[in-house]
Amino acid sequence: MSGAPSKATGAATAPGRTREHPLWLLRDARRARKQGPAAIERRQRARLAGMVAFACANSPYYRKLYRDLPEKIEDPTLLPITSKKALMARFDDWATDREVTIEKARAFVENPDLIGERFLGRYTLLTTSGTTGNRRIFVLDDRSMAVTSALVFRMLSAWLGIGDVIGILAGGGRMAMVNAMGGHFASAVAATRLRGKRVQVFPVDMPLPEMVAQLNRFRPVIVASYASMAALLAGEREAGRLRIDPVLVVLSAEGLPAREYDRIAGAFDAKVRDSYAATECPFISYRCEHGWLHVNSDWLVLEPVDADHRPVAPGKHSHTVLLTNLANRVQPIIRYDLGDSILQRPDPCSCGNTLPAIRVQGRAADVLAFPIGGERVTIPPLAFGSLVDRTPGVELFQIVQTAPASLRVRLHPAAGADPERVWRMVHDEITHLLAGNGLDHVTVERAGEPPEQSAGGKYRTIIPLNSGGS
Repeated sequence: MSGAPSKATGAATAPGRTREHPLWLLRDARRARKQGPAAIERRQRARLAGMVAFACANSPYYRKLYRDLPEKIEDPTLLPITSKKALMARFDDWATDREVTIEKARAFVENPDLIGERFLGRYTLLTTSGTTGNRRIFVLDDRSMAVTSALVFRMLSAWLGIGDVIGILAGGGRMAMVNAMGGHFASAVAATRLRGKRVQVFPVDMPLPEMVAQLNRFRPVIVASYASMAALLAGEREAGRLRIDPVLVVLSAEGLPAREYDRIAGAFDAKVRDSYAATECPFISYRCEHGWLHVNSDWLVLEPVDADHRPVAPGKHSHTVLLTNLANRVQPIIRYDLGDSILQRPDPCSCGNTLPAIRVQGRAADVLAFPIGGERVTIPPLAFGSLVDRTPGVELFQIVQTAPASLRVRLHPAAGADPERVWRMVHDEITHLLAGNGLDHVTVERAGEPPEQSAGGKYRTIIPLNSGGS
């Protein structure tokens, strides 16, 4: 595929911009679902061709990668596969805006005062946290954020009935967000931007009794929480200490066993829904009442494949999945190995939603539990993951519970970082978190070995006691 560099810089000048006003996106998202699979596929093919052409014209990385391909690509299988490692290694050349550089991005990330602010005055910058142990930087343009908003509206319209909307309005629309803060990860950026009179943010590392007391005072009608934290709050509701009656509980970041979704719904007497998303693409799918995740395939391509990246038929578990984000043009994500195993439903979902339905096999929450005084204190995994993620100089980490009151921390410092200084900061952060939860007796030791991969090739960041090892 030939292509000279465009005079335009970045996604702000992407073709079709006038047709992609937020209101147009909202209407198109609703029409696409109503019109069915054929209409979804037409949009997907056209948007894929546009994304590939734009990437080739504006990204030196993709221009070289696609140099031998046809001018127009509507079939993703004709394209080579990319990965997080490959893209991050070519960060500057990957971007379609020449002002987006790794040097500028790292400087932005290191400044906590800039969380939620616009990178270079026109983009949203996010870092990964928690699920793979690697901290990486992603930049999203306004087009991607507008598409995300439109698809969130489509998701909520699928989740909420008239009675639910009335209940939310009667409760003043108050929303509690329970997630990690203090870093540039997606949840923290969203919370920073949304925080206000009707939206309160509860840091995931807040001691549970304090969180319960504050939630009781705020009385939210929507609770948006990391899944593992929502499971803990459901326990508080069952015990009678948490006295809130939300209409909707939205789970994120982690997977839970099916029985846990039912337990949370029963504890709160509320609808419990979640979505499957990634920092690279925040709008992948959303769960229906039958437990299937419906893929927003008008704005992305999701390809389940085996270990050799060959297609896997519906009804079979994939080894990994390839993701193409059809919205974000400043850092094109095209046939990107996401690393999760999925199963695509071979028949239409009984909920009536015509969007493709999947289940994700590769994500699960690991809550650490510590015995104290005949009881258990539990801390969700992203409480640890978020605090280590925001520590400068950490390239990779892994926290292993080796005994009921012992943690072993495996660290791989970033290039050029002082290992001793990094360890002291990580140790101080973890011990502070433990102390805030009444766990001063838990020991935190530094491992001599680096983080270890699981049999599936991933780095589990949190490994509870008796979980089967790394």
